[in-house]
Amino acid sequence: MKSERNELLLWENGAPYAAGDSAEDQPAITPYLVEGNNRPAMIICPGGGYGGRAYHEGEPIAQWLNSIGISAFVLRYRVAPYSYPCALLDVQRAIRTVRQEAMRFRINPDQVGVLGFSAGGHLTANAGTSYDLGDALAEEAVETQSCRPDLLVLCYPVITMTEPYTHIGSRDNLLGQDLELQTIEQHSNERNVTADTPPAFIWHTSDDSAVPVENSFLFAAALSKHHVPFDLHVYTKGRHGLGLAEEEEHTKGWTDVCASWLAYNGFK
Repeated sequence: MKSERNELLLWENGAPYAAGDSAEDQPAITPYLVEGNNRPAMIICPGGGYGGRAYHEGEPIAQWLNSIGISAFVLRYRVAPYSYPCALLDVQRAIRTVRQEAMRFRINPDQVGVLGFSAGGHLTANAGTSYDLGDALAEEAVETQSCRPDLLVLCYPVITMTEPYTHIGSRDNLLGQDLELQTIEQHSNERNVTADTPPAFIWHTSDDSAVPVENSFLFAAALSKHHVPFDLHVYTKGRHGLGLAEEEEHTKGWTDVCASWLAYNGFK
């Protein structure tokens, strides 16, 4: 059952490129806060091929994070017919907003990570490879905040836009069809990693038939090349879109391993 919670619109007067005023035109975050002050926080990007957002990769993930002492914010980012750069602008604004409202949410602005599944994993990786540190001269106070995540959690992520390993549906929804190779490569996150990319936790299943495990290998290899710390966990079995993976006795252990990694990085 979905709980009733108060969402926070990321732009009160309309988001950039908004084509209407329905909920799908208005990016928002829904807070799931834990008790205490100065708590770590994670922004959650559910998957859905950039054509939707899966509920089971949103609220249940926030509740799990709450159970390990981390506040969470489920992001309603724009999906098709919206295309690039809308979703990226949405997650960047979410990171800025959580930092700007740190006192209100009782979170540590220096401990704001992003967690994403599938296409939401592509968006998460994009947030970690395409960011700025804020505009000190911006008219809106929120835009003075950095949108660089402090760490990344990538769950069976779409990483590359190049064949044969991309997820074509995600690519078409994000970028359209009939693309030039240069454009495709620009949006392949493994090509955009630098030494300043945040540390990452990555997990996948080796028999994922929708988003090949090579996506995670490519991102991990890029992180390794640039000496960025990461965990990579590949499980033998599990369909794409597992979420918490509660029905897979072995694979469901990803949450315990991830919790350990988060604590290792100070998110506890």
